[in-house]
Amino acid sequence: MPSQGTIGDRVRGLRLNRRMSQAQLAGPDLSDSYVSLIESGKRTPTPVVARLLAERLGCTTEFLLHGIEPRQRIDTELGLRHAELELRHGDPTLAADRFTEIVKAAGEENALLAAHARLGRARALEAQGKLGPAVEAYERLRREAAAHPERLADLPLTVALCRCYQRAGDRLRARDLGLRALEQAARLSVTQGEIAVDLAAALMETRSEHDKASAELDYVRQVLAASGIPEPMDRSAEVHALWKASVVAATGEDSALAVRLADDAIAAGRPARLTLQLARIAMGWARLAVSSVDEAEELATAARQVFATFSEAGHELGESLIVHAHVKLRSGETAQATELANSAADLLHDAKGTGPITAHLVLAEAALMGGGTEAAGHLQAARGLLESLNDPIYGTDRQAAMAWRSLGDLYGQAGVRKEQTAAYRRALEAAGVRSAMAGVATDASVSH
Repeated sequence: MPSQGTIGDRVRGLRLNRRMSQAQLAGPDLSDSYVSLIESGKRTPTPVVARLLAERLGCTTEFLLHGIEPRQRIDTELGLRHAELELRHGDPTLAADRFTEIVKAAGEENALLAAHARLGRARALEAQGKLGPAVEAYERLRREAAAHPERLADLPLTVALCRCYQRAGDRLRARDLGLRALEQAARLSVTQGEIAVDLAAALMETRSEHDKASAELDYVRQVLAASGIPEPMDRSAEVHALWKASVVAATGEDSALAVRLADDAIAAGRPARLTLQLARIAMGWARLAVSSVDEAEELATAARQVFATFSEAGHELGESLIVHAHVKLRSGETAQATELANSAADLLHDAKGTGPITAHLVLAEAALMGGGTEAAGHLQAARGLLESLNDPIYGTDRQAAMAWRSLGDLYGQAGVRKEQTAAYRRALEAAGVRSAMAGVATDASVSH
């Protein structure tokens, strides 16, 4: 049974396979010229006409309208849901493969399903840290959304691109996209729900801790105020049980039940995803200079509680401990800051990236504030870890530049000018400023 192309292509193909003329297909109810217009794509049949044509052509209305039989369609819908569960609660690499298979199976004649599968694949690439291919995929999807708004929504794609460009180091492009997304959200008055939370999280990533008040920060504050930080609840066991039940139902060819169980699994995991996103926003806000100490304390504490609830958020728990330690330093509570930073150092001691380095920097700062003698050891440890930082994960150069800059600041507080200048030089090198460095003694700043 032909399924390629448009509704008109399918009508014509089925009619020719059955050796029918346009007049025979039209019968007493329609005109042959109307059938000709449908086949040429100049008319779209109404639901009543589609049912009539399907009866005469010996196919289902679903196939005539969408190029796919009901069973095929429900199996494809189920595949999309299982791929989504794999992305959210399993292996993003496997999820990308599953989404790719759905794109091939759906084909262009099932444009809506194919578009959603391509979006899933882009998200899976992003989850793997493959930012270049993810950006290319998102950009193609944005062009498709502009041409076919009935298939894809532009706002989530703009938010995703903002996030990807930020993590890839293109902060100007990220901020531009963030502002575009913010304009759309403001026009729609969207301050709650998944899109709002994802946008606020993306905007938070584009801000530095010394940024002043802005429209972006105003929006983040609105989202935090509207949603708060929900009580964390880990329902991962329920998600996996429902997912497994869905797979078993699909094996038994009970596709409708399998889809329902998969929907329940996705719904069960949604609150945790939003809670984790809101905790990331809270942790980012607690870093900001515009936040009051009391506000930062409340948000840092809430973020810690959320990350402590979810076993997969161990690295983020370590980051939240460091943020909370910084808050304690702001309020002069050096003993509590030291305790939190030590906990972070223990949690992150084998972690990649700058987490362990930042923990030592906080410990050094606390020691300098408290007049302790441990500062030199922590500065040396931070420097050693920075020297060996060769991990090519996204964002490392900017993070390393920030860490070198903080190290230079602390060497300056300790009065070690030679090490301060060397650290500032390394900060500029990590940020990509190398061409005019020779022979220049500088304490030029690196934006946080």
